[in-house]
Amino acid sequence: MPIDKYTATWVSHSSINDFLKCPRAYYLNNVYKDPKTGHKISITSPAMSLGSAVHDVLESLSNIPTPVRFKEPLIEKFAQAWKKFTGKKGGFTSLDQESEYRNRGEEMIKNVAKNPGPLARLSVKINQDLPHFWLSPEENIILCGKIDWLEYFPDTNTVSIIDFKTGKNKEDDGSLQLPIYSLLVHNCQKRQAVSAKYWYLAEGSDLVEKPLPNLEESHEKLLNIAKRIKLARKLEQFKCPNGEKGCYACKPLETVIRGEAEFVGLNNYGQDLYLVDKDALSMDEQDSSIL
Repeated sequence: MPIDKYTATWVSHSSINDFLKCPRAYYLNNVYKDPKTGHKISITSPAMSLGSAVHDVLESLSNIPTPVRFKEPLIEKFAQAWKKFTGKKGGFTSLDQESEYRNRGEEMIKNVAKNPGPLARLSVKINQDLPHFWLSPEENIILCGKIDWLEYFPDTNTVSIIDFKTGKNKEDDGSLQLPIYSLLVHNCQKRQAVSAKYWYLAEGSDLVEKPLPNLEESHEKLLNIAKRIKLARKLEQFKCPNGEKGCYACKPLETVIRGEAEFVGLNNYGQDLYLVDKDALSMDEQDSSIL
């Protein structure tokens, strides 16, 4: 099959996670389009809005030269970013709830402003709006994703992968996030990654270093999952492991399909955004979003 990015199967950390949790959730998040609007659907939640607002502020710094990176106060940037997520569009059902999450975000931003760590040093910005590469030209599969931060070490011309965490949960050791990010760094720019770290922003300025995954093993593991996704799309088979009763991953999305969720506008990706009753949102807080 000739390679063609327009017909290729694109996979990312979020879409792979969706598929591994529940193929039905993968379908509803990544394939399904509302026949009335032609748009994909998405569910808003306070945790995701908090993560998106903080990420927007911090990731924007990588576009600014190091000497003037903090010329504009971060807390002012956060106030501007928060405007996109206020009210029901952010998943908030009361002013008190929104205030709680906004305060959490402000504390994270203030902590970073006091102790910017790697953000005050040289960084590398991959020159793609959405970094991607051919995971398998033969299978017509592309791996994509945005990396939060790449710290640059000029003495060795190397980089360190840094991922911002805004949630309360620790990233599982079996997470595919670092394998995906390591492959993107290796294939989308020329500098070698020599370390990888998680920054749990609510806990302060300390970064948690993690071992770099083996690139060949990561490639093989991700390609095997991507092939399963490609086959499911070809056969149009996306069944929930729990059958018709559904699971925690697909149930909230099914409420949207049934017309039981509240439409609150479009998100930044042009998807129809819905607010779902909290009883249907039996999901843990997400540590971070692929922006």
